[in-house]
Amino acid sequence: MVFFLGIMDDVKENAILIVKKLVREGFTAYFAGGCVRDELMGHPSSDIDIATNAPPSKILDIFPHTIPVGIAFGVVIVVMGGHAFEVSTFRRDVLYINGRSPESIELSNPEEDAIRRDFTINGLFFDPLENCIYDYVGGREDILKGVIRAIGKPSERFFEDRLRMIRAIRFSARFGFHIDQETEDGIFENAMTLLPAVAMERIWQEFSKMSKQTHFIQAIIDLHRLELLPTIFPDLKDVHLNTIKSQVDCFKKFPENASTILYLLQLFPNFNEEDVLNLCSYLKVSTHETKLGIFYHRYKDFLMDVEKMDKKDLVYFYANPFSQIIMDVQAAKLNDELQKGFLKMHEKQQVFYADHIQRVQHKKPLITGVLLAEHGILKGKKMGALLKEAEMLSITYNLTDKNAIIELLKQSTHWK
Repeated sequence: MVFFLGIMDDVKENAILIVKKLVREGFTAYFAGGCVRDELMGHPSSDIDIATNAPPSKILDIFPHTIPVGIAFGVVIVVMGGHAFEVSTFRRDVLYINGRSPESIELSNPEEDAIRRDFTINGLFFDPLENCIYDYVGGREDILKGVIRAIGKPSERFFEDRLRMIRAIRFSARFGFHIDQETEDGIFENAMTLLPAVAMERIWQEFSKMSKQTHFIQAIIDLHRLELLPTIFPDLKDVHLNTIKSQVDCFKKFPENASTILYLLQLFPNFNEEDVLNLCSYLKVSTHETKLGIFYHRYKDFLMDVEKMDKKDLVYFYANPFSQIIMDVQAAKLNDELQKGFLKMHEKQQVFYADHIQRVQHKKPLITGVLLAEHGILKGKKMGALLKEAEMLSITYNLTDKNAIIELLKQSTHWK
């Protein structure tokens, strides 16, 4: 009996309803690909894709709520019960010329549709009405063996879509499967063709998915060993595999919520801030990830010795929402004993400066322009300088008394 773990009952019911409607119209329809694979492996799956011999025009006729997002490639989104399902027509892809997608397709049958897919574990179909699995490519056997194997000739599969080379390694990292030798050879032989055929956005998406997998360390090692990593990052071309292994060893202690950019930056320990910014731009990461990467670069070394940090900078670091993840990542590079000491030291500092940190976070300084105006200081450069100096004094000397800070300010050259 097939249950499709992790998929909500209403999603399953609506997916079955789509299959029933197609069958009533005289067509064949199955659940396809990843959801079938995940079910056989006992893994939760997030959605259900459907494959059918109904041409796109018929799918549009049968279902009132559709989105023809990939109709040229036989793909229609069917909206049923408030859920979107990808319904694709069994097809044979022909005339690949750009390493990304077919120039044209021909309608076919389930077996030919399975053969044009990427890996055997993804070439499975399930008939929910007959509770029957169809396997034309040996996917069930490879799941049992724990193997990632390209369907047919690996070089042909990778020529059709070069991103499949990275996907092979991602699936290996996700499931803890090994990549069969012929598929590995195909990756190694075609690695240098990855760019510019594949858009950097797609590569970044693969890194983002891989970084959440248990075996991400092995994935990075495999990417480098099979020449994909130096293809993506030319700066790593002459970096020895053993160096990569040492750089990624800390990943096993990274916090679960660590962003992908924090992982990748470990591969470039000698980058300056401009290099980090260029890397983020090259990878086309989000503004959030870019800010995180820059923030990490600015503070990663200073955090190891807070005595060398300006107290105001330290408070502003703790007040930043990125601070905890940065501390956790830096702690991951230390042995267990040093890690505990590192985190405890920063915890004490945060307690000591708690009031100042909160004031920065809520933008409520002790000394304000209104207060300075009451003491005869008019708006302008002088007031701005005194406000900065007041904050510096309050943090440096851990002052919370406004009058005490004002008295110190009166000794400043900016007051006169």
